[in-house]
Amino acid sequence: MSRQKLILDYVFDHEATHPDKVYLSQPVGGGKVVDYTWAQTLDHARRMAAHLLSRGFEPGARIAILSKNCAHFFMAELAIWMAGGTTVAIFPTETAATVRYVLEHSGASLLFVGKLDTWHQQSSGVSAGLPCIAFPLAPETAFDTWDAIIAQTPPLGGRPNRAANDLAMLMYTSGSTGQPKGVMHSFERITRASECIRQHSLSIAGREPEARMLSYLPLAHVFERAWVECSSMIDGSTRIFFAESLDTFMQDLQRARPTRFVSVPRLWLKFQQGVFAKMPPEKLDRLLRIPILGRLVGRKVLKGLGLDQVLSAGSGSAPIPGELITWYRRLGLNLLEGYAMTEDFAYSHSSTQALNAPGYVGPPGEGVEVRISEDGEILIKSPGQMLGYYKRPDLDAECFTGDGFFRTGDMGERRPDGLLKITGRTKELFKTSKGKYVTPAPIENRLNAHPLVEMALVSGIGQPAAYALVVLTEDRRQKLRDPAVRTRTEEELERLLKEVNAQLAHYEQLKMIVVSPEPWTIENGCLTPTMKVRRSRIEAAVSAEVEAWYDMQVAVHWAAPSRPAA
Repeated sequence: MSRQKLILDYVFDHEATHPDKVYLSQPVGGGKVVDYTWAQTLDHARRMAAHLLSRGFEPGARIAILSKNCAHFFMAELAIWMAGGTTVAIFPTETAATVRYVLEHSGASLLFVGKLDTWHQQSSGVSAGLPCIAFPLAPETAFDTWDAIIAQTPPLGGRPNRAANDLAMLMYTSGSTGQPKGVMHSFERITRASECIRQHSLSIAGREPEARMLSYLPLAHVFERAWVECSSMIDGSTRIFFAESLDTFMQDLQRARPTRFVSVPRLWLKFQQGVFAKMPPEKLDRLLRIPILGRLVGRKVLKGLGLDQVLSAGSGSAPIPGELITWYRRLGLNLLEGYAMTEDFAYSHSSTQALNAPGYVGPPGEGVEVRISEDGEILIKSPGQMLGYYKRPDLDAECFTGDGFFRTGDMGERRPDGLLKITGRTKELFKTSKGKYVTPAPIENRLNAHPLVEMALVSGIGQPAAYALVVLTEDRRQKLRDPAVRTRTEEELERLLKEVNAQLAHYEQLKMIVVSPEPWTIENGCLTPTMKVRRSRIEAAVSAEVEAWYDMQVAVHWAAPSRPAA
């Protein structure tokens, strides 16, 4: 029986069949971009693989990467695999303490240091005895450099392959609910999942002479790793562009003009808010309703965002309001939602052209089995299912059913046609003092759909009723010093409160909306690196104020700047 192709087989095939095709486009500052063909990408990877082999690491040695997205991340991953190692990617925004934990827990033998904004704060998490190699765009260090090693090392020849069950990567979760866990993925599992992802993209976008994608979500996260990096390695015809910085993101989008674009709800919402800052939503809505003109207006808006060439648009990583999906579709962007997690290598459910609906994450993908447990939890078997948690067999026993289904921790409902709706997280359910359970996610989605709200969190554990803590959009926050704007904002929030409560059961209704005095960010610890809300951290930060909020008996309360809600 012939061996099934694995991801490195695909990569070597691309190197052989179209060596001069540009694969990676890396901005290097000052408007300059360096392109790497498949041949150049593999030449770099082969030379670094030879260097790693020369160090005599044990088979399967864990080799870490701490870097923002860049071409050398892809090259380093290929080098690690060809040298017989296992990749451990660390989120580039992690604290020194988390960097230290991941390096020590994984037993990393070497660390690649790349593009970073806060290396001066993170460096203390790297032990002095750990060998390090600096990418070309890394901060100034005394480490050996990638370019110097490549220049003096002959490339590794042949097609150095790996066994299907070899460990390809340890993916550490972003730690929204505690200490990060190391999810183990084999070459066979990441290959099968990536093949399915590629096939799904083709079913939406069709076969393109050259698909274009912008890589900007953290490569340490499974969404970007699977849907951008690994699927492009399987595909071979996709050109990957990288973002230079947060400040240049919109220019980077315009440079890439992606034909496939995946993002998270927070960024889809930020795009919308940017549009509304230039054109009031009421005016845009009127224009979009006009035949012919509406299509032209929608096209112009998408062009301004750099998304007018997109054939396949996806949202994942967290729930997205159905109203936001509908809004993008009115512009002419066929935004489709999906659902997956680190534990199934981002391959579970994806909306299709035939099966999709706002508020639903699509049907299960090919080869995916799904069922809903008696208590409403979604249980999944996926071709991309993890081997288990690194050094945590106790968690494996908790997370799998007796017949091998993964307990997702998400609550859901399925339609007869297979479409799945996520109704909340089992661990996020909370009980009010009246003994009723409240599911926050659906209520938060209703709040997030309002153009005034950037992010929302619903809580109220042990209180008479739930409350909502919201962050206003940046545009509105900047205008709050004007008393008239503040008053108008309060009136809008009161109307929003009434509108949301009218759609909820009595025991779910919100007592009040509380406005956070500052945004929630990755830097202040309120968001994970993939921009999910760190619920427990925010709840703990405001815990001393909650009783006073309820005593005030007001519909809208402004949290005091002296006691930040985040």
